Amino acid sequence: MTASSNNRILGIKNRYLVLVLLIGWAVAFNIMPPVLVHIQLPPEELTHAVQLPLLGKFAFTNTMAAMLLSDLILLVLAFAFSRAARAALAAGGRAISGVSGALEALMEALYGLTETNAGRWTREIFPWFATIMLVVLVNNWLELIPGVDSIGILHADEHGYPVQELAFGTTLVAGDAHHAAGGLFGLVPFVRVNSTDLNFTVALALIAVVMVQVFGIRALGVGYFKKFWNTSTLFTKPMFGVIDFGVGLLELVSEFSKILSFSFRLFGNVFAGSVLLFVIGFLVPSFAQTIFLMLEFGVGLIQAVVFGMLTMVFMSQAVVSHHGDEHADPEGAAAHH
Repeated sequence: MTASSNNRILGIKNRYLVLVLLIGWAVAFNIMPPVLVHIQLPPEELTHAVQLPLLGKFAFTNTMAAMLLSDLILLVLAFAFSRAARAALAAGGRAISGVSGALEALMEALYGLTETNAGRWTREIFPWFATIMLVVLVNNWLELIPGVDSIGILHADEHGYPVQELAFGTTLVAGDAHHAAGGLFGLVPFVRVNSTDLNFTVALALIAVVMVQVFGIRALGVGYFKKFWNTSTLFTKPMFGVIDFGVGLLELVSEFSKILSFSFRLFGNVFAGSVLLFVIGFLVPSFAQTIFLMLEFGVGLIQAVVFGMLTMVFMSQAVVSHHGDEHADPEGAAAHH
């Protein structure tokens, strides 16, 4: 029997082993009736609040833990890609494979989209586009990791559930055994998806919108503000001047509305997805949740692409002159070369 045949047989055995483990996991976690977890908008605090100078009260929340976890994942991906790229160059420019290869293909696609829209400002805008998209994507996909939103600290709660001892810890269970279990408890998860916290989505939206203005000022200078306060034709062409002035005020309002749309679009979609997973986990067996997990996989990807694409498009529009026939200034062209 050849080595390739042995590898093929081993691969088939591994697939069946994974399938058996998944079925066993589904059966084991359906022996006990599930509970519907407590749903709330603000993140839960993992530490007691402390008073900090100038900042006021501060507490470490489970969405902050999710932010640290997502940052760690992104750093690992970045170092792994850098190492794979150096190895590929040392080997004479061979193709990068595995996760690093997929990341390279994604970056090439994003760079192509940016180049199509931003022209000579591609190299300046692309890092913001790619970084924002990856940050949102990793944060959105955290809810697909087992243990997120379900492993945490038990605390006394009169509206909670009884607990049951397991081989590896305790878990909340439905039923009337709270007297034997010693009371009712709620769960504060160690990690909660960061995109379900308005603090994160608003902060990211502010960064995106502020950088749009920065790119506009860099490209057009003081003339960029004419987009919002256009009085050049107010007296020479009264009718059209009033219209131009009104359009400028609408542009100013639209800049502030971008913050709201950025924030609540991402927050609403991801928070609704988390609630959907909670409810479906309460209503159906765990092995029947796969289709909804795949749905959230797609929603998380779409929301990351939308957030990043809108940021890139707004930045690309900001560096275009009001005449609409040129991008940026010579400084932008020099930066590109």
